[in-house]
Amino acid sequence: MRPKKLPGYLSPAERGWFYVFRFYGLVVLFFLVVPLVVIVPLSFNATPYFTFTKGMLEFQPSAYSTRWYETFFTNDQWLLALKNSFIIAPIATLIATTLGTLAALGLTRPNMPFRTFITSLLVLPMIVPLIITATALFFYFSYLHIVDSYVGVIIAHAILGTPFVVITVTATLEGLEPQFFRAALSLGATPRVAFFKVVMPLVLPGIISGALFAFMTSFDEVVIVLFIAGPDQKTLPLQMWTNLRYTIDPTILSVASLILLLAVVLLGSLELIRRRSEKLRGISPQ
Repeated sequence: MRPKKLPGYLSPAERGWFYVFRFYGLVVLFFLVVPLVVIVPLSFNATPYFTFTKGMLEFQPSAYSTRWYETFFTNDQWLLALKNSFIIAPIATLIATTLGTLAALGLTRPNMPFRTFITSLLVLPMIVPLIITATALFFYFSYLHIVDSYVGVIIAHAILGTPFVVITVTATLEGLEPQFFRAALSLGATPRVAFFKVVMPLVLPGIISGALFAFMTSFDEVVIVLFIAGPDQKTLPLQMWTNLRYTIDPTILSVASLILLLAVVLLGSLELIRRRSEKLRGISPQ
C-alpha cells in the first residue's frame, strides 16, 4: 500500500531514503531525549542515590518519595537561587527582546549600511566561547563596579540573549510580504499605525520566539554567573553546579526535572506560536 504522504512520482530509492531518514531521526531523538527522561523517575528516589534501586525497578511504592522536592521548596539556599533566576531571567529577556527587535528592524531595511558586518557583531556572543565572554565581561564590569550585583548579571545575560532575538525577528521580517504594509498605507493609515496594527501582529510570533530562547539562555547559564555574580546573586543552575561539585544531593535531580518541565512548556508554547504565525500568513501547518 502506497503511503498517503508520499507523492506518486517518487522512485523506489527516494521512498527508501524517506524511511531511512525518518528512522535516523528517531534514533537521534532517542539518543538525545532518553538521558533527560531518566532524570524524572530518579528524582522520586526515596534513597539518597543517583541510581535506580531494586525497589524502584520492582515498582514498590516505598521506593518512591517526594522528599527531594520537599527539600527544594523548604531549603533557603535553593529558594534564594530560584528567586534570583526568576528575577534575572525575565528582566534580561525584556532587555534582550527590546534591543534585538530594534536591531532586527534596522537590519531588514534595504538601505542599511554595513548590514552583514553589524549582523556578525550582534550574533558574536553566540559564536565566541562563553569562557572568553565571561572573562572579558568580568574585567569590564570590574572597571564599572557592577560585579557582584544584579545589574551586572542582568546586562551579561541580556548580551547573551540578544542574538537569539535578532536572528528570529530578522527571519520573520524577511519572510514578511511588504505589500501588507503598503496596503495599509494606501488605505490611509500612517506609517506608525500601519506598523503597530499590521506589521507587529505578524512579527509578534517571531519576537515571542526570540524572547523564549533568550529566557532559557539566561535561565540555564552558569559560566557568566560564576564570573560576575556574588553570593546574593547565585542562580538556580549555579546552585545545582555547586551542590553537584561538593555534595551528592539528589535534590539536584528534582530541580533538573522542574527545569525540564519548564523547557517542555516553553517549547510547547513556541510550537503554538509557530502554528498561529502560519495561520496569519495563510500557510497550512505542517
